Amino acid sequence: IILMAITLNYKQLGTWMFQQQTNNLTITMVLISLSMKLGLAPFHYWLPEVTQGIELHTGLILLTWQKIAPLSILFQIYNLINPTITLILAILSIFIGAWGGLNQTQMRKIMAYSSITHMGWMMAIISFNPSLTLLNLTIYIILTIPMFMVLTMNKSTSINSTSLLWNKTPTTLAIMSITLLSLGGLPPLTGFLPKWIIITELLKNDCTILTTMMAIMALLNLYFYTRLIYSTSLTMFPTNNNSKMFSHLTNPKFNFILPTLTTMSTMTLPLSPLLIA
Repeated sequence: IILMAITLNYKQLGTWMFQQQTNNLTITMVLISLSMKLGLAPFHYWLPEVTQGIELHTGLILLTWQKIAPLSILFQIYNLINPTITLILAILSIFIGAWGGLNQTQMRKIMAYSSITHMGWMMAIISFNPSLTLLNLTIYIILTIPMFMVLTMNKSTSINSTSLLWNKTPTTLAIMSITLLSLGGLPPLTGFLPKWIIITELLKNDCTILTTMMAIMALLNLYFYTRLIYSTSLTMFPTNNNSKMFSHLTNPKFNFILPTLTTMSTMTLPLSPLLIA
């Protein structure tokens, strides 16, 4: 689709750039193709299945690095896109991302639906304040990397496997729990910052109904993150007494990146005046 849009753009304007494009059909084709790349609803069906079928480190690249190029293109043509279309894509993505993650037991699918939801929040604000979209993307990447690092270190791919972390690496379990709460947007963690400023900006633009629906869906996201924390931290997986002492018999390698990103994913909210400015 994007190749067809590029061809139409070159035929109409004689250039490869979209900034001067006025044809709504061409712009809509570009938006649809970029929505597929970002995994926005209703073009999201490939993302959870592909994420589930690949390795954890590859899934991290798919859910973070791959978002940069499509969003950079949207950032350049946001003023040409009909805001109504972006808001429809946003609310559909937030709704499907919240409901789709409720019944999942596989960690990679949960993170995929989380990605769909966060992309919806970015699309909701891109037509009004694109700089907030970049801030949201940066915070989303900072939150997602430590989550995947914990899963990769412990080879955890499902809720059942993460329930064993309490006797293997209790520290990483605490990191995962805090990161999940931050992904859900629980104040005063860092994940609350993008939701707070996006809701504030949308209210300034008289999008009260949309903002209310987004806030309600954010509660659903926080619910399945909290359910995951309950399954891993507050329930005891059947085991024997010897395995309970496993954490005292191991000496895992220290990772400098994980504590740094964890600190950034939990304690950046006081810096919000500097980030917004």
